[in-house]
Amino acid sequence: MRIITGTARGTKLAALEGEVTRPTTDKVKEAVFSMIQFDIEGRAILDLFAGSGQLALEALSRGAARATMIDQSRDAVNIIIDNAKKTHLFEKCRISAADYTSFIRGAAGREQYDVIFLDPPYNTDLLPSALKALADADLCAPGSTIVCETDCDIPIKASRARKDEEIAAEYVMKDVFGGSEELADRYDVLKSNLYGRTRITLLAPKK
Repeated sequence: MRIITGTARGTKLAALEGEVTRPTTDKVKEAVFSMIQFDIEGRAILDLFAGSGQLALEALSRGAARATMIDQSRDAVNIIIDNAKKTHLFEKCRISAADYTSFIRGAAGREQYDVIFLDPPYNTDLLPSALKALADADLCAPGSTIVCETDCDIPIKASRARKDEEIAAEYVMKDVFGGSEELADRYDVLKSNLYGRTRITLLAPKK
């Protein structure tokens, strides 16, 4: 796992052992930043389930102005701090050990972000819960983009037709919004692509 491009290009990053933080693969990370490459320069970044911090650090390496990284695991936060120092990007970082709901409550009315990464543990309801909390707290700056990473229940060697099904609106509704039409009505789906079993969905909050 490494920084792909920018001032910290090639820097190797550490991650917690095991599958607790499940780092985004380099292939998926490259795809993500290809999608949002023109939305990074000078922007404020939020990563609510930061893990190793690699997504926010990649954004900083590519020219983002500042990044806030939140993870409820103190061990993960220690890894993020080490990675931020290793990339020489620490001064642009705010790193906190906190539950995402507590952070959002504290930031409501005080903070707004241009790019928000949401990569919570798979097979939980944390993504729709976080999307609702973000919208309620108005943490999304005008023109902001939310990058969501979810898992798809799809065979590795699935047919093209099966893959096409997975990017249909009803599957996005289920995986990203937990089936809630009320929540889906608060966001525009800009794009949803599959990379193996990983779904990357870009959202824009409706104002």
